[in-house]
Amino acid sequence: MLGGLLAAGCGDQADPAAGKGDKGDSAGYPVTVTDCAGARTTFTDAPKNIVTSNAAGLELLLRLGAGDKVIGTGFPPGKGTLPGELDAQAQRVKVLSDTVIPKEKLLGSGADLYIDTFASMNMGGGMGDAPTEEEFEAAGIKHTFLKSTACAATSKGPVTDLAAVQADITSLGAVTGTSAKAKELVDGMQKKVDAVRKAVGGTPEDERPTYFFFDYDAGTKQPMAVCNRQVANAVITLAGARNVFADCDGDFKQVGWEDVIATNPDWIQLGVRDRGSAAANEKAFDEAQRWLESNLATKGLKAAEEGRFLRIGSERTTIAGVTNADTVEEIAKTLYPGKVG
Repeated sequence: MLGGLLAAGCGDQADPAAGKGDKGDSAGYPVTVTDCAGARTTFTDAPKNIVTSNAAGLELLLRLGAGDKVIGTGFPPGKGTLPGELDAQAQRVKVLSDTVIPKEKLLGSGADLYIDTFASMNMGGGMGDAPTEEEFEAAGIKHTFLKSTACAATSKGPVTDLAAVQADITSLGAVTGTSAKAKELVDGMQKKVDAVRKAVGGTPEDERPTYFFFDYDAGTKQPMAVCNRQVANAVITLAGARNVFADCDGDFKQVGWEDVIATNPDWIQLGVRDRGSAAANEKAFDEAQRWLESNLATKGLKAAEEGRFLRIGSERTTIAGVTNADTVEEIAKTLYPGKVG
């Protein structure tokens, strides 16, 4: 199910009416956005009661200044995982579920818009089935997705830039009447990415360091690779590195440690999910690093032997958001010391 993804300016062509959202906060309606398959969702005015499936959509709305419209969320951000005032605002949002929002609770939430981050989210496990589009319509809820994440696995080619993420921000701005702020956020992201590209973009492909994103929280028995349709592939590529699993078509794929060993990466990112405090994060990073340095299968890797680890959180690398550009910058500074300001 891929109905109603936020799509203006990303991949598929948005309906011409979508451009009206760029003119201003209150005068930009109607706004029409399309999904991967071309299905249209039209907004005649700004939604007043938004529910988000998880912290990613919530964070984008907070950054856009539309947090006061959010009446509930699933997969809430942990306390302290967002910066400053954003964290305080996030903690005031009603938590409808710590995981996937149950179907009946979602349909009865009073929302007029549900923003879904993952099209393929498993709604099972006793939490109820995903509502059908007919059920969303009957409940008066417009159902949209963050396309940069929801459509990642079905992208027509490798994702090597942040255009889809920026398009989601632009579309959310148009839908919520915060286009001016959306432009500010997108321009800020682009400025950082352009600076990195200027500094390291001329590095020949075969001279770029190889890079493995170690998703520690996905488990160590069988590693989870980020493939070339995942936003992390764009982050790694823009930073001037080579994703060791860039030949894997899709977003994520379970691989074996023998596959990782065969790539013998120059650098390994310790992909740890935010624990809510700097101390808790450092503890998790320490655990991930110790595992790689002590495990018989990985301690001989070049990156492990030379201590070439990056301590950068999972969310800002694998989930679409404003901080993707910050991650590009941070990776580049580590891999190209002295070149990136």
